[in-house]
Amino acid sequence: MQNPKIKRLLALQQKSSERRKEGLLVVEGQRELSHCISKGFTIDTIFYCQELIGTHSIELASGETLELDSLSCRKVEVTAEVYSKIAYRGSTEGIIAEVCMKKLILNDLYLPEKPLIMVVESVEKPGNLGAILRSADAAQAHAVIVCDPLTDLYNPNLIRSSIGAIFCVPCIACTSEECIRFLKEKQIRILTAQLQDSRLYYDTDMTQGTAIVMGTESTGLTNQWREAADAHIRIPMLGQLDSLNVSVSAAILLFEAVRQRNES
Repeated sequence: MQNPKIKRLLALQQKSSERRKEGLLVVEGQRELSHCISKGFTIDTIFYCQELIGTHSIELASGETLELDSLSCRKVEVTAEVYSKIAYRGSTEGIIAEVCMKKLILNDLYLPEKPLIMVVESVEKPGNLGAILRSADAAQAHAVIVCDPLTDLYNPNLIRSSIGAIFCVPCIACTSEECIRFLKEKQIRILTAQLQDSRLYYDTDMTQGTAIVMGTESTGLTNQWREAADAHIRIPMLGQLDSLNVSVSAAILLFEAVRQRNES
């Protein structure tokens, strides 16, 4: 555990400042790593435990098998005892990798004629953002834009909860001002999810270029988004509580867009 390579790995897992400084993120598990490789991310170092992994290959999301020896990166074999201390999650698969970050900006986005974009403002919990990314991937959204983020996009909890969707859906962090300007320039309709001054989501057209915008569960969206919106939408609340988990709400709205687009 005193090996410098192991110390660096742990620092990358635990500190967002270290990840930014090194330009590296940590990916644990064969499924997550397979998505990462399939989407063209560059692997810097792989740590593996032969006793746990049982093979020198991983199955990619495409169904192909990739031999670890064919990867042009550093490889470090560790004992089961060491691996149990560096594994971030309870169930281990014997493989952890340090991966080079991709720093996308809004202008890097390649969007079709009528894109579907998920926008979240100041979402704090990595688990919620990970779940939103999974829903965005399932709905084939063209991007997830995280405005004024309160969590690191490469937080290990986010990668784990997204089960690798962070690598499959273009995900960009920026300010709300930058995002609003971008959406207006691209003539993408802004639909803000809010309870006040809103109409039911299924009565709102989502077949055109659409950005669905969600705020935090505690305070909702800031005024700049409410004022920039082309329409305000809400999910009907029939019980005694007045809100859903933000990731659940995002999934409902994304799949309404899917329904409308499949019917149009």
